[in-house]
Amino acid sequence: MSSSSNPPPSCWTVDWTPPLSSTSCPFLWCTGSIGPVSPVRMWMCLMRGYRSEETLSVFVQELKECAGRVFVDSQPEFCLPERELLDLSTVDVILVSNYHCMMALPYITEHTGFTGTVYATEPTLQIGRLLMEELVNFMERVPKAQSATCWKNKEIQRMLPGPLKDAVDVWTWKRSYSMQEVNSALSKVQLVGYSQKVELFGAVQVSPLSSGYSLGSSNWIIQSHHEKVSYVSGSSLLTTHPQPMDQSSLKNSDVLILTGLTQMPTANPDGMLGEFCSNLAMTIRAGGNVLVPCYSSGVIYDLLECLYQFIDSANLGTTPFYFISPIANSSLEFSQIFAEWLCHNKQSKVYLPEPPFPHAELIQTNKLKHYSSIHGDFSSEFRQPCVVFTGHPSLRFGDVVHFMELWGKSSLNTIIFTEPDFSYLDALAPYQPLAMKCVYCPIDTRLNFHQVSKLLKEVQPLHVVCPEQYTQPPQSQSHRSDLMLELHPPPMPYRRCSVLSLPFRRRYERVYILPELANSLVPSEIKPGVSLATVSAVLHSKDNKHTLHSVPKPPPAPPSKKRKRVPEEPPVLLAPKPLLSGAVPLEAFLATLQKHGITEVKVEETADGHILHLQAEDTLIQLEEDGTHIVCDNNEPLRTTLRDLVLRFLQKL
Repeated sequence: MSSSSNPPPSCWTVDWTPPLSSTSCPFLWCTGSIGPVSPVRMWMCLMRGYRSEETLSVFVQELKECAGRVFVDSQPEFCLPERELLDLSTVDVILVSNYHCMMALPYITEHTGFTGTVYATEPTLQIGRLLMEELVNFMERVPKAQSATCWKNKEIQRMLPGPLKDAVDVWTWKRSYSMQEVNSALSKVQLVGYSQKVELFGAVQVSPLSSGYSLGSSNWIIQSHHEKVSYVSGSSLLTTHPQPMDQSSLKNSDVLILTGLTQMPTANPDGMLGEFCSNLAMTIRAGGNVLVPCYSSGVIYDLLECLYQFIDSANLGTTPFYFISPIANSSLEFSQIFAEWLCHNKQSKVYLPEPPFPHAELIQTNKLKHYSSIHGDFSSEFRQPCVVFTGHPSLRFGDVVHFMELWGKSSLNTIIFTEPDFSYLDALAPYQPLAMKCVYCPIDTRLNFHQVSKLLKEVQPLHVVCPEQYTQPPQSQSHRSDLMLELHPPPMPYRRCSVLSLPFRRRYERVYILPELANSLVPSEIKPGVSLATVSAVLHSKDNKHTLHSVPKPPPAPPSKKRKRVPEEPPVLLAPKPLLSGAVPLEAFLATLQKHGITEVKVEETADGHILHLQAEDTLIQLEEDGTHIVCDNNEPLRTTLRDLVLRFLQKL
């Protein structure tokens, strides 16, 4: 028995499987068979007896087989942020680290009752808007096929082959949002600049710092008057186009929350760039075409800059480069106008004046052309061999699907994967069998374990909180202790849906005092450079701000026409007892007692101080760090004398 493979799906029947696993689904073998059994047929055999034939036929319509793997034939759906553990309507503030992290924002702001504020830098907002617009555009091009829902039944899903059976919370997956929802979500975003302090409810201040990963990407400082929490996500120490990472502001953190490290710790970005260029040149010289599935912002700027320096030396000056995306023009323009968010080298070019990125020159010389889609001008100007940058890097939607259909059957062509977010094996699976060459050059500039260990030694936070995966080597490379965090003290790990209590307690609050009350204070110096004063005041607390006000005077009694009564005397306000400061030195106190005729004194040392036993007077004096006690029965004059002797060594406030 043999299985037949379906051809790669066309642009209007592309299946979408979330990148949950990079492991291919193995064939199921039957004893005595001469070939692998079709997974879909094997599954149907297992399901007979559980479901009716009519129900099974519906499932078969939802599931498609290609090269031994099973896919869901449906419109693309997306896994949403966790909503069971946390009621997002109770969230007051969302801090956005970079534009890749805000793609799910409309799902949160428009469908959870969220009424808070979102903070992000201007490049994060603008480029995030472009990426959402591109996604919506891609989804509108997908034919409105019927959504597949039957396979999501838990009883059915557990009998499906992997990775479908391992997919999490499939019933929560949603279709893409609309542009109306995008605009509504982004209207809730408040712009902030690097190092700008934003006060939240009088309780804490938040401030974004450059993370060095992408235009406008941020780490966040969450700080009260006495505690400091740093949130480090998606950061880079490499010299690329964004502003360099601000490391000094992370110092003196009580807690540092670490996430967003590189997904490719063994892949050096510089080495990957070299492989990218060499494989590209090799394909073009052989007469083939190069397809680069990528995002429309971010690494593509560095790829174009690398190619700008590489084209002439590799004799590729006549090769056309195409950038195809609904937001291609906007993305290239935005990269040139956000000068203050770029590294110093690119900022200086603006004042020459020169464009910060060299792709401006590539466009002027017609070496790089950009189009909103494959229709219109592109179809008339398109010539081969060429290099095409387009999306989506998952290969499930976007113009990249058409080029997979166009070039996939020729071994002269090459597809080069540069985005680390998707498994290239899973991305290519629906297109098998595939003749075109595949090259995997993941370029991930985020911090690796060596860099983050060095960073933590420099900033020295008291505690580090990180995902559990960072505290152990990968399962496939269990011997690689360099691919994990080894810190002293060990970090606090967390896993999905876990709740942590951060290891610090608020012990102090800042209290403000009004000027008129401050003028009435009489400080007393208790030691050089330190003065104290007592105060009687009323504490007002509002919006987590605490202020001392003067005690209000009682209002005068209103005049009365009734018969005057004997006026009541106002309550007597006793002056507060003076506070005492200082310490009673043992030797000096013994000398004072001897001067007053008390000579028989037995001294006993204790954990808290000393006990003086006046044997003739049958009296005990306890000298401790925070108090002095005199135990004297039926001898008030002696007790008063001893009290006055003790007070000589203390200062009254």
